[in-house]
Amino acid sequence: MSPDNDAAQDAPIFAALIRPHRSLDRTGFIIVMALICGISFITGVVFFVVGAWPVLGFLGLDVLLVYWAFLINYRAALAYEQVTVTASELVVRQVSHRGSARQWTFNPAWARLDRVTHAEFGLERLFVVSHGKKLAIAGLLGPAEKEDFAQALAGALAQARSGVRYQ
Repeated sequence: MSPDNDAAQDAPIFAALIRPHRSLDRTGFIIVMALICGISFITGVVFFVVGAWPVLGFLGLDVLLVYWAFLINYRAALAYEQVTVTASELVVRQVSHRGSARQWTFNPAWARLDRVTHAEFGLERLFVVSHGKKLAIAGLLGPAEKEDFAQALAGALAQARSGVRYQ
């Protein structure tokens, strides 16, 4: 084979970067925290005026706990998953929110998708199965997004098996 054929064979047929969905952006976070702080402050002033001043500490603790929960949630959003299909391999790379990465490589000729579907909720889990081993993928996606991803990945695997390249 010539070097050009090797490069064409290793060109990605399918590549996806999966990140967790976060509906609240930075501006929304600031607005929510400002509302929580304002409500806690007003409530604290009312309790202070009626003589129940120890409640102020608990209201401040509530604000700190909500902030801490958001902090943990945003750190978890750093996780991602990369799925790449070429003519010769399917590569799944999962990176945790801490930055530790794990990578699996499959032959697309032997890899297939296995689905766990719930009648009411849709596609719940998606697996790559090869040689009797299962790897859960696309766990960061919702059921509808997971179904779209599964269809696209199945098409890419079929294309890799057939050896036909579409430009």
